[in-house]
This record gives sequence, structure tokens and C-alpha cells, in this order.
Amino acid sequence: QVQLEDSGGGLVQAGDSLRLSCAASGRTFIGYAMAWFRQAPGKDRELVAVISVSGRNTHYTDSVEGRFTISRDIAKNTAYLQMNSLKPEDTAVYYCAATLILERDSTPIIGYDYWGQGTQVTVSS
Repeated sequence: QVQLEDSGGGLVQAGDSLRLSCAASGRTFIGYAMAWFRQAPGKDRELVAVISVSGRNTHYTDSVEGRFTISRDIAKNTAYLQMNSLKPEDTAVYYCAATLILERDSTPIIGYDYWGQGTQVTVSS
């Protein structure tokens, strides 16, 4: 079983950058696709970005395409979400998630089994 701890959120101004981290423990996260979700007040949780087991493939929701980058460091058992050109509408609690998957190049959008506790990102205008 994988335990995830996400961090790196904060209060920033529009146009600023933040990098979120997701540290995995309990076992290596080799074999797990990793993702970031977010949930704004009064809204459903939405998928932000996914990275495949291999790291070769990524998927982003349209609203963050070109501004956010998901990555993973196998040696550090950590996934990251680099967020640039932040907008007030990016304000939300961000959660990292993991799912064990056989297809190394797949970027699943559902079926995540393990979740971090969430980190708040607030972007002021």
C-alpha cells in the first residue's frame, strides 16, 4: 500500500508560480500512475494532470494545458506539479493520487485508489 503526502501549496498572486510535491511512502511507486486533482469550494473534484508509469505520457485538463507540468522522480519516490502563470480560478485544494496499473504508458483519468491529504492553493487577483 502507498501513502501519499502532498505539500507546497500557499497564497500567491496571479501570474506567480508554485510547485506542489507528492511524496510516496510505504512502498515504491514504480508501477503506479500518478495524478493531481483539485477541488474548489462548491465544485466537484476535477482531474488536473496525469503522468504514466513510464513517465513518457502526460494528460492535462484544458484549463491548465501549457501552464502546468506534471513530473515524477522515481529515485525520490516523488511526483510534482509545476504551476506557472497561476490564475484566481486555479484556487482550490489540490490532491495527489496514485493507481496501480499494468499499462506503463497509460494515463488513466479514473480509478485512483490512493490519495494525499490535500494542499491549499490560493491565487489572489
